[in-house]
Amino acid sequence: MSLLEDIDFFVQAGRANSLSEVARRLDVSPAAASASLKRLEAELGTKLMVRSTRNLRLTHDGELFLAQCAQGLELIQSARESLLAGRDIIGGQVQLSLPSDLGRQLVLPWLHAFRQKYPGVHLRLQLSDRLAGIYREHVDVVLRYGEPSDSSLISLPVAPKNRRVLCASPSYVRQHGAPRTPEELRHHACLCFQLSDRIHNRWQFERRGLATTVEVTGPIVSDDGDAVRQLALLGEGIVYKSNLDVAHDLSKGRLVALCTDWRGEPAPLYLACADRSQLRPVVKLLREFLIERLQTLT
Repeated sequence: MSLLEDIDFFVQAGRANSLSEVARRLDVSPAAASASLKRLEAELGTKLMVRSTRNLRLTHDGELFLAQCAQGLELIQSARESLLAGRDIIGGQVQLSLPSDLGRQLVLPWLHAFRQKYPGVHLRLQLSDRLAGIYREHVDVVLRYGEPSDSSLISLPVAPKNRRVLCASPSYVRQHGAPRTPEELRHHACLCFQLSDRIHNRWQFERRGLATTVEVTGPIVSDDGDAVRQLALLGEGIVYKSNLDVAHDLSKGRLVALCTDWRGEPAPLYLACADRSQLRPVVKLLREFLIERLQTLT
């Protein structure tokens, strides 16, 4: 490895708190991973990490070096992409976290199309409804519903006018009937999404300036948005989902919209990152690509 490769390996290992994990990710042997760290420590004349069979801990020098190297590598990557962009070549790695349902249904095929157009782009994907810790985890950007509550994050709209929609399968409606107002949801089986310890069972609606909130109950709660939608398709109950998540199901008749004279609560989709330096040319291009695709659904 070159010195720059050793530094990149150190940064990844420091963020992951594991040499072996990064070695597996980069498909190098544990011996090569250890040798890379030893070379870098010899070059710098200081200990960067304290290692045992199970644990890895950064030294004080290691913490300082990691922080500055991470910024330096981002600048090098950004400079490289800017240079390539000037030649109409887009490349580099993007580590992206996105919601499970949106990712599996819509974004994965779009990312395939994006890579077909820009084969030099490498993607590391985290599909999860758990909120990724941008500062703690090895994630460049996240796609999430709702503007991030952390005001220090850089957040850019992707689908700012998206809303939630109330829907159920035709089989559920045939068997149980359709609610005519949000209040009637109290008498229906509602499928709820859970994030961490919070169950999202207070559903908000608006009509002609009048807002109402209904606390719903149901037979199944899940922490996976895709699972909630799949259960609705099976006729288990009513769901209150992002319109983007159910657009295809609604257009194909697999789900039907309910209480259509009431508007669901806003569910804007944002792209967020920890620092503006992470908005590299490839990230900006990916955002524009996603915006174009999402507009075809609204």
